[in-house]
Amino acid sequence: MMVVEEQLFVERKTNMKMGLFYFVLVFFLLFPLASPLSDEGKALMSIKASFSNVANVLLDWDEVHNDDFCSWRGVSCGNISTSVVALNLSNLNLGGEISPAIGDLKSLQSLDLSNNLLEGDIPFSISKLKQLELLNLKNNQLTGPIPSTLTQIPNLKTLDLARNQLIGEIPRLIYWNEVLQYLGLRGNMLTGTLSPDMCQLTGLWYFDVRGNNLTGTIPDNIGNCTSFEILDISYNQITGEIPYNIGFLQVATLNLSSNQFRGSIPLELGHIINLDTLDLSSNNFSGSVPASVGDLEHLLTLNVSYNYLDGSIPAEFGNLRSIQTMDMSFNRLSGGIPEELGQLQNLASLILNNNDLSGRIPEQLSNCLSLDKLNISYNNFTGLVPVGRNFSRFSPDSFIGNPLLCGHWLGSICDPYPPKSRAVFSRTTVVCITLGFITLLSMIIVAVYKSNQPKQFVKGSNKNLMQGSSKLVVLHMDMAIHTYEDIMRLTENLSEKYIIGCGASSTVYKCVLKNSRPIAIKRLYTQYPHDSREFETELETIGSIRHRNVVSLHGYSFSPMGNLLFYDYMENGSLWDLLHGPSKKVKLDWETRLKVAVGAAQGLSYLHHDCNPKIIHRDVKSSNILLDENFEAHLSDFGIAKCLPTAKTHASTYVLGTIGYIDPEYATTSWLTEKSDVYSFGIVLLELLTGKKAVDNDLNLLQLVLSKAENDTLMETVDPEVSVTCMDVSHVRKTFQLALLCTKRNPSERPTMHEVSRFLGSLLPPPPKKPCSAPPKNIDYSQFVIGKGQQPHLQIPQQQLQQDNNSSDAQCSNPNFVSSLVVRGLLIKLLL
Repeated sequence: MMVVEEQLFVERKTNMKMGLFYFVLVFFLLFPLASPLSDEGKALMSIKASFSNVANVLLDWDEVHNDDFCSWRGVSCGNISTSVVALNLSNLNLGGEISPAIGDLKSLQSLDLSNNLLEGDIPFSISKLKQLELLNLKNNQLTGPIPSTLTQIPNLKTLDLARNQLIGEIPRLIYWNEVLQYLGLRGNMLTGTLSPDMCQLTGLWYFDVRGNNLTGTIPDNIGNCTSFEILDISYNQITGEIPYNIGFLQVATLNLSSNQFRGSIPLELGHIINLDTLDLSSNNFSGSVPASVGDLEHLLTLNVSYNYLDGSIPAEFGNLRSIQTMDMSFNRLSGGIPEELGQLQNLASLILNNNDLSGRIPEQLSNCLSLDKLNISYNNFTGLVPVGRNFSRFSPDSFIGNPLLCGHWLGSICDPYPPKSRAVFSRTTVVCITLGFITLLSMIIVAVYKSNQPKQFVKGSNKNLMQGSSKLVVLHMDMAIHTYEDIMRLTENLSEKYIIGCGASSTVYKCVLKNSRPIAIKRLYTQYPHDSREFETELETIGSIRHRNVVSLHGYSFSPMGNLLFYDYMENGSLWDLLHGPSKKVKLDWETRLKVAVGAAQGLSYLHHDCNPKIIHRDVKSSNILLDENFEAHLSDFGIAKCLPTAKTHASTYVLGTIGYIDPEYATTSWLTEKSDVYSFGIVLLELLTGKKAVDNDLNLLQLVLSKAENDTLMETVDPEVSVTCMDVSHVRKTFQLALLCTKRNPSERPTMHEVSRFLGSLLPPPPKKPCSAPPKNIDYSQFVIGKGQQPHLQIPQQQLQQDNNSSDAQCSNPNFVSSLVVRGLLIKLLL
């Protein structure tokens, strides 16, 4: 009995021990002890501590709640070890500096911190990353020199430091890295010269130092850089001549533009058989254009503009069967246009303006069916402008400045009869002709004297003010003391020297009135409208518009000189001129661009919502946004605007507008609504953000932005002038988002211009309150979200929208107008 009890006691004791063991085991399985972070984890936390603006983007970088740093945003670890092999924190709007702790990530192979707002120097500790293959720090605000210790990274293949504020020289030893393949240093403030050692890199295929302050000459051994495929040294201060052995290169892109090169263009350039882009523009080259360039059968772009080249255009250029863009403007070229250029079936742009070219325009150019941009202005061409095929696409501004050109395009009729041999007249015949001439001259003098007598007219009068068919209608009192003859006298009958701009439908002249006020005169190419009364009615409607962001129409005239429209003169020209013009004398910072966008949006909103009947512009583009002396935006060019009856929401009409800005639905169906203007305005926003043209050769700006958005690289398209002047990059992102919303293919998904102007206005500092209007209150724009795979949206409180509808910044011609803004809680389904 005692033995049994003893056994039972032992079993109970054993069971208790086993139970305690299992309890402890389960406890540690369910509640493991928190292990301290490894050295790499601590390094990552130090890196985070050196950044600013991390609250919403690095939330999971938290050693307390998540010590598995391999799962943190942007961190990638190896498959076998838990070492960090890649760190990608690009496009996160990070500020602050790069921590020296980056050098503690010993296994790091890829480091991408591009497209942020990082400042300070590049830490020397990066040189400790012996496994590093990619270093991408582009599009930040980094300063200081390029660390010479970067040359100690033996496996570095890609080094991209573009668009920062780096100074000093390019470390010479960097050229001795045998594995380096990609060197991107554009858009910094680097000095020094191009080292002969640059050709030591046998694997380097991409070399880009565009937009720095480099001086000196091209190294004499440039021909040894046989691995280069992209060579861009443009926008520096490099001098001297181009070495002949540059012809030994096998590059696809050679860009030497905007330097101070001199001498002749080497014949050996014709030996670079793989060349597709050759840009030698804006230098001091002289001599002739080498005919050997015509041997480059893969060449797509040739630009030798803004030099001192003379001689003729080589006929061999007719062999450039792949060429798409040829720009030889602003030189001293002479002779004619070779007929052989008519063989270029892919040629889309031929720019030859401001030379000394002469002769007739070859009919063979009409065989270039892809040619949609031609500029031969300001030469010495003669004869008839061809009218067939592609020549119907070109506006008269393509031909101005050639006094001996004729044809209906230029408003001058060619003499159908060739000059005959000189006749011999008798003395009696000569006397009769002389007397007749004197009589005719006397009649002309009397007629001119009578026509110069002052005439009476009333504001808005339709009374003819000139003998014949000339008529001046005054809509503003600024012109009330002027006659048609005054205008002609002040502009010397619309002399070319008063031209300030040309477009597809008109030429614009500057005229200073008697009261010293300047106005702009738009001369329409169409001589007389099909229905002049309807046209006059439209002009009077336009003349009644009063808004600070709409150009005022002061009057109009129908005359033998053409249909003339008199507008406000804008000191700073058009937005297109400032963004894309050849001079670009004024740099537009982000605040100015946003101000322009707000002004243009308010002008369109007024036309769409505050006018009765509503007005659709139909040709919104950057060249139709004019800027006054304070860079306030003013919408112009209502020559093709149509006033819609209040009961209608659309109009079916023929397609007008400008390529690149036209609503896809409008271009295919001719179905026109206010949303067509919204689409065009979205393209203008993209121009302001990127500094790029809506269409530039084969580049379509919207498609470029959409592709970048799809790849999460949208900020790469931002204009550098915006990057360096924008204090809050989130405003740029939001404006991108708005632009893509405006350009949605489905018009119903686009916002109204009232909504657009309100949102853009929210990005500006609050303006001072006015007695007749108040800025919107309590609108939460923080819900405007950008993120791939998300469906960001903008929600405007309904109560606030109702308040906004009851107050307008513009004085509408209809006092009973109520804005038609619909509260829709805009759903933005974009690719971002």
